[in-house]
Amino acid sequence: MDWTVGFKFFAALFAIMNPLTTLPVFLAMTGGQDAASSRRTALAMIATVTIGSVICALIGRALLNVFGIDIPHFRLAGGLIVLLIALSMLNGEDHPSHAGTPSEQAKFPSASSIGIYPLGIPIAFGPGTMATVIVFAQTSAEAGAIGVYAITLALYLVFFGIATLAAPFISHWMSPMTLSLTRRLMGLVLASIAMEMIVGSLGKLFPGWLG
Repeated sequence: MDWTVGFKFFAALFAIMNPLTTLPVFLAMTGGQDAASSRRTALAMIATVTIGSVICALIGRALLNVFGIDIPHFRLAGGLIVLLIALSMLNGEDHPSHAGTPSEQAKFPSASSIGIYPLGIPIAFGPGTMATVIVFAQTSAEAGAIGVYAITLALYLVFFGIATLAAPFISHWMSPMTLSLTRRLMGLVLASIAMEMIVGSLGKLFPGWLG
């Protein structure tokens, strides 16, 4: 099997859902919870990301068809969203689409609610992640690598779940400098992937540009 698509897909998911930048938010929002509540929050967050990823992977294309949106146009829009997130990461900032306002967060005080929103959606599984999952599903299908796509998605979800459950232990060695460097490095990777999505969509929409 050709794992090229799989490597790109995993890199994109890691960059846009980078646990090293998501976990500090998780720890900050669960700081007042006991161990059991913190674990319930983590499980709710993992379940939200997993269910959202599976839905986008399986019926994302069908949902787009319902609204009359074709893949090239969605890939272009998704690439632009991912690029904006990447530029924010390169500046050391969190994009607004991956955060919830304090007033919105205050409406969801329970552990399970916090795990679903805002930690699950939109912090971990935001618009950029949704677009990435749907676009790579189509790209993998076109390349005959849908099996690689499924395996890669499963592997990343397992990795994300383990990283989330291990957040209290990982936090001991994460310094502000580590987080800053990681965010910028992942921003660069994500920007490259976003440009590939944009150029690929423009090639489909305007084939004459590529000769």
